[in-house]
Amino acid sequence: MNHSRRVERLLPRSAFDRRRWTVIVLAVPVLVCLCLSPAHAQKNEECLACHSQHDLQDQAGHSVFIDGAKQGASVHGVLGCADCHTDIKGYPHPEHPAAVNCAICHADEAKNISESVHAKTSTPPCLGCHSDPHSIVPVKDPASPVYTLNIPKTCGSCHGNPALAKKFGLINVYALYMDSIHGFALTKDGLLVAASCSSCHGTHKILSHTNPQSRTYRTNIPATCGSCHAGPEAAYFAGIHGKQLQAGNTRAPVCIDCHTAHAISNVQSGTWQEKTSATCGSCHESHFATYLDTFHAQVSALGYAATAHCWNCHREHIILPASDPKSSVAPGNLVTTCSQCHAGVTASFVTYHPHADPRERKSFPALYFAAQFMNLLLLSVLGFFSLHTILWFIRSVFDRSSRRAEVESGD
Repeated sequence: MNHSRRVERLLPRSAFDRRRWTVIVLAVPVLVCLCLSPAHAQKNEECLACHSQHDLQDQAGHSVFIDGAKQGASVHGVLGCADCHTDIKGYPHPEHPAAVNCAICHADEAKNISESVHAKTSTPPCLGCHSDPHSIVPVKDPASPVYTLNIPKTCGSCHGNPALAKKFGLINVYALYMDSIHGFALTKDGLLVAASCSSCHGTHKILSHTNPQSRTYRTNIPATCGSCHAGPEAAYFAGIHGKQLQAGNTRAPVCIDCHTAHAISNVQSGTWQEKTSATCGSCHESHFATYLDTFHAQVSALGYAATAHCWNCHREHIILPASDPKSSVAPGNLVTTCSQCHAGVTASFVTYHPHADPRERKSFPALYFAAQFMNLLLLSVLGFFSLHTILWFIRSVFDRSSRRAEVESGD
């Protein structure tokens, strides 16, 4: 009782009200933060007293200048210097401070990078892409090196560097990408939805294309491209190529076989169309050989783009065998397919076989014998006129010799 009375003398009676005590208890963390914030600011000011000097260098001759304004405006501006440089407790600090461990705050990103192909590229590898840690801005800020429009240039600083390419055995994918339809759309047209390096390879956990978990592993390519091209992805898996891939055939064509990986061209260009017909022929050799004999291929070789290529008849992605009723080259769909280019197509028109091989007697007997007859006729005509020319030449030689003899005897 004496103790309670003593407390009552020190504090107003209203202070014992529960609500008042609740307010006081909740206010304590706020007061602590308010007290600590100036301490952090003061600590940073102490560091910047030296590090704000433009000519300040460490013992190795590297600049250790820090722009206080940029640091304060960066995503790390809310932190104190010691929050990252944890081994520095006072001044003077160690001559060789420990490297900053970004994983203290960015544990998930650090784990992904440690498993990536970039794990040993630099120390720490984070700075290779995000640049100066004291002026890092949000990724959605156009000034960020990893802002969508800046990603090709950032990645290209290594993947477009001849010295690094030689050291690590890389190809100059930066130049290929910049000339591609994706690179043009992103860097020239400024389309943020266009595919950049991270769209295909990911951000932190970038794995080798030989790793089955990689976004660029062969069997994962359709899903990676499908993250933007959902329609073609669905059509691809509805076709024979996609079904073969799902069945475990890793040799089945995927997106990069026709479109390539980095040097992706406009599919409307004549160069791409002529090249891609040959790409189809790398698997379908016999069909490509017979296609080259057709009017379509010969006109295309002259640079005329508006002619039939493989995909005009067989479709681009949802490619099905002729035995499938849904196939564009199924007997019941040929009139519709050919009508895309040829007006007034009739049932007799589509009896033409575009891949008929005159060398296959069993499959195309009429064509085989017609070809044999034409070849025989051609050889006969050529042989007859060759023999005629030779005999005529021999006769002309004898005639000339006879006339010369007569002239000499007359003299």
